[in-house]
Parts: sequence; C-alpha cells; structure tokens
Amino acid sequence: MAASTDRFVRTVKALTDAEVGGPTLVPPWTRGHVITHVARAADSLCRLLAWARTGVETPQYADMDTRAAEIEAGARRPVDELLADVLTSAERFDDALRTLPEAAWSYQVRMRTGELRTPDALVLARLRELEVHHVDLATGYTFAQVPPQAARWIIDDLIAAQRRREDVPPMRIEATDTDLAHELGTGGPTIRGARADLLGWLTGRTDGTGLTTSRPGPVLDAPYWI
Repeated sequence: MAASTDRFVRTVKALTDAEVGGPTLVPPWTRGHVITHVARAADSLCRLLAWARTGVETPQYADMDTRAAEIEAGARRPVDELLADVLTSAERFDDALRTLPEAAWSYQVRMRTGELRTPDALVLARLRELEVHHVDLATGYTFAQVPPQAARWIIDDLIAAQRRREDVPPMRIEATDTDLAHELGTGGPTIRGARADLLGWLTGRTDGTGLTTSRPGPVLDAPYWI
C-alpha cells in the first residue's frame, strides 16, 4: 500500500495545473476529481477504522450526495493543494491502521456498498483505490504496470465481492500469464487473458479487449464491481 501511494504521489506531483483538468478513464471526472476522490476515500476508511476501534457506528460517508459534493469541491484545486491532500490523507489512514488496537482487527464494519469488512480487508480496499484510480488518471500508468502481487490481491478481492452477490452470472476467469483462476458459479463461459487485461475488464475500464471467451461471440460485460 505504501509503494502504491508513492507511485500515485509521483504521478500527481508531475502534473501541471492545466493537466489537472484533463480527461480520465472515468468521465465526466477530471484528474482533479479522481485525485480528490482518492484523498476523501482515505478519510472515509479512517471513519470505518474509528468504528472498529470504538464500536460506535461511524458510516463511511454521511450520504452519497455529501460524497459527491466533497469531490466536486476539491476537483479544481492547483496541483500543490491536491498533492498535499493526498499525502496528508494517506498519512491519516496509515496512522489509524498502525495504532489500531489488536481487538479491533477482528471487528466488522459496513462499507457504503453494504459489505462487511474487517480492518485487514480495508487495506485491500485502499490498495484497490490507489492502483485502479492511478490508471484512471490516464497519464501513462497502465494495468500492466500494477505490481503482480497487488494485481492478484485486487482481483481476488473483486471476485470475493462478486461471490457475495446473487445476480452475478456464472463464469470462470483464468489468467494466461499466471496460475490465477476463479470460478463464479457453474456452467458459465471461461474468460481468459493476461492478468492486466482481466483487471482492466473486471474494474469496467476496458471492454474485454485482449480477452477470449469459450463461448461464441464477444466477451460479456464484467459484473458491476462496486
């Protein structure tokens, strides 16, 4: 997570104020929106860690309108302010993790999506935010550059989330460049491709380019992931 933060920070630091308003892989958000979201998401995870620490229910976000307003409010700041926000919010999350009492690590909190997670799983959520949104900045960092172990953890985490849902179509996912394989239900097609291509598809950033399917026709759309 620390290495992912460092890479994200280096990319933000290299931007100009004009580039902050540039397009991303998640329109209509600009780079300023994505960067602000990464900072506010760290703060939202701090609230969940406070819940685990105290046992007092503390929602990840007050509501989705508030979440959207916070992102919009910070999106047009200059690079220096965005960079400082990313750094200080990352430090708050890191400190909250490192000072978490041992008993709190087994406490379950509810994310905004409704899923229950213990603090160790919040680390995976943070790693996913950093790596996927780094790619979203569209500055040259791609899914192929996500470190192999991080990519595997993120894919495992995405699949675990899909298994908790009832409306996910059956499928098997196989990476052609590693031993990664997952089964979602039975009887569905097998989707094959490089780990990076699978990660881009599972997060909805690509349309399945580079992947193959065992059934006739195009690769189906990935299940909605968050």
